[in-house]
Amino acid sequence: MISLTLSAVLPQLRPPPCKGNQVCQEADAGQLAILYISLLLTAIGSGGIRPCVVAFGADQFDEMDPTQKNKTWIFFNWYYFCMGVSILIAVTVIVYIQDNIGWGWGLGIPTIAMFISIITFIIGYSLYRNLDPSGSPFTRLLQVIVAAFKKRKLPMVSDTSLLYENEELDASISATGNLFHTKQLT
Repeated sequence: MISLTLSAVLPQLRPPPCKGNQVCQEADAGQLAILYISLLLTAIGSGGIRPCVVAFGADQFDEMDPTQKNKTWIFFNWYYFCMGVSILIAVTVIVYIQDNIGWGWGLGIPTIAMFISIITFIIGYSLYRNLDPSGSPFTRLLQVIVAAFKKRKLPMVSDTSLLYENEELDASISATGNLFHTKQLT
């Protein structure tokens, strides 16, 4: 966000504005490189943080505690409400600022908001519940793919108690210690 904001603010990082009916000057290779790298970093950052925020938020509550189970729902309701409000502000207020005040302010306000959120996260880090990751998700994914391929022609059992369960392996990836069986995708 910082590099994107700087490319909108600093005149040497963008082509000059068009005047009247003259042909607009195109951005040079360096200006385009800064723009594309800024957009790439913004996309990677945005795509990397969204799934992590949801998982990190869910880790803050103990699903075995009935009082905290309700707080999980409250957290997610507020999370998605705030995401909706932020999108509404982004497509209305921020776009208005970009069109009427300037791109520097239109990109600077979200950059400042992101900086404040990072500082807030760092200050409150000691208050968070941090769960250590257990095992590799790629190993589990590969196990499922291999097992599904090997058993693709077997008929579905009618009694779910006959299905394979491993409480030790499943404990780290499910709240109750067991994965729920489903008849979907059969």
